[in-house]
Amino acid sequence: MSSYLQRKYLLLMGVTGLMVSLDQVTKLLVHTQMELHQSIPVIQNFFHITYVRNFGAAFGFLSQAPTAFRDIFFLAVPPIACLIILFILKGVDDKDTKQTLALSSVFAGAVGNYLDRLHFGFVVDFFDFHYGKLSWPAFNIADMAIVGGVCFLLYFMFKESSASKA
Repeated sequence: MSSYLQRKYLLLMGVTGLMVSLDQVTKLLVHTQMELHQSIPVIQNFFHITYVRNFGAAFGFLSQAPTAFRDIFFLAVPPIACLIILFILKGVDDKDTKQTLALSSVFAGAVGNYLDRLHFGFVVDFFDFHYGKLSWPAFNIADMAIVGGVCFLLYFMFKESSASKA
């Protein structure tokens, strides 16, 4: 096993450890220090810390699905997603730090939200952005890691696709 091969897995572990720790500490603070639906203005009428319990996926997707289906789905999908990420990472060039970090970010986000589901049966969300009647669904650090990682992966794919066409 070369040092580069070890490096991409060390990056995965480091990013996952850092992101999951930050995610879980912030969620624990919100869960233990705030009442459900309590909202603390950070920037009045724009950004609040609001304690929300998300029983669904992103943006509450599947939150109204039958509980038995949700439980099975949300307990099965994250480990499968993590295994797929590990499989993809295996094929990533050992020197491709950008793709490794993007995949690691998605992996970390999946682990962070999965831990919530195992511990609470829901995901703790708290970043609450809104302007007037416009509102973005509450989210957390794990969600940011997933979305950020996916955005970077899409960017790299489009960049690689345009480079191969040129």
